Order: sequence, then C-alpha cells, then structure tokens
Amino acid sequence: MARSASVSVLVGSLRGNSINGMMAKVLMSLSPPSMKLDIVEIGQLPLYNQDLDPNPPAQWTSFRQRIKSADAVLFVTPEYNRSVPAALKNALDVGSRPYGSSVWDRKPGAIVSCSPSAIGAFGANHHLRQSLVFLNVPILQQPEAYIGHADKLFDERGEFVNDGTRKFLGQFMEAFASWVERTRP
Repeated sequence: MARSASVSVLVGSLRGNSINGMMAKVLMSLSPPSMKLDIVEIGQLPLYNQDLDPNPPAQWTSFRQRIKSADAVLFVTPEYNRSVPAALKNALDVGSRPYGSSVWDRKPGAIVSCSPSAIGAFGANHHLRQSLVFLNVPILQQPEAYIGHADKLFDERGEFVNDGTRKFLGQFMEAFASWVERTRP
C-alpha cells in the first residue's frame, strides 16, 4: 500500500477570518484519504533579502524544511491588485533561495483562487502559475479552480453551504490527488 502524500497548504490571505483560510479548510475536509494536508503559515516569514542567505532567519529555515519534506503543495489565494498577495510571493522567494537550493523544484502543485468578485481571483491564479513554471512546480492544469462569489459560500457561522461548489471542489481534490501520485518524484 502506498503511503499518503503529504501536502503543504499555503494560504495567501493573512486575515484571521479570511475566505481563503476557510476555503483551505473545506479543501482539506474534501481531500481523499491518499493525501495528508497541513497548513503552513507564511505570515511570520521575514521579507526575503539575499544578504541574509549566509545566516538565514529561523523562520526561513523552518519554512524551507516543511516545504522540502512535503510531497506536494496546494495554494489557496485571493487576488490583490490583479496579482498574488505579497506574503505569498515572499514565501515563493524564501523557498526558492539560495539559488540552486529551491524547495519547490519538481514538487507537484495545484491552485485554488477565490474572491468575492465574479472572476474568482483569475489574475492571481495566473500570476502564480507564471512564477511556479519558473520554479519547476508541475501544476495541475485541469480542472481549474477560480471560485467567484466565495463570500456567499459560507453562512454566518463560517459553515460551507453550497452543495454544487462542494461537489466541484471534491472532484478538484480527487484530480489533485491523482496528479500528485503521477508526478511526485
């Protein structure tokens, strides 16, 4: 029997009650048993500065170790100004350095972008894909997950209430599990 794939989940929003944080938990609950998902916090990472590479902050070292030990990564992100939030971009930079030591290399990934807007953070999703191509992260291409009007998917208690979207997200997680199994080194 194959071991479960460990998946690091990175949430682009740092807000305590963020839609993307809630969505990450929904995705984790819909994950097939072949995957074990854990959220990796990114808000505490000092901004990447190459001058610190010889003696990296402890937060960088810990983050790099967690991502390196994972079999795959799942990004759940909002869109800020038609791109990814700064904290998520910083996490990509911290994990990609020092040059030649990227923790992202060949690690299968997937992106779910969500927003209260109708286009579901399409810009952030595609900007993130551009960076991940350079970082050699094989990204799940289909199904794509742009979750629009995400603020309407949760009730006042934060419970997920849309069965159609739940079904789609379950199918997305099944496709991601299959992708990870096929592409992880």
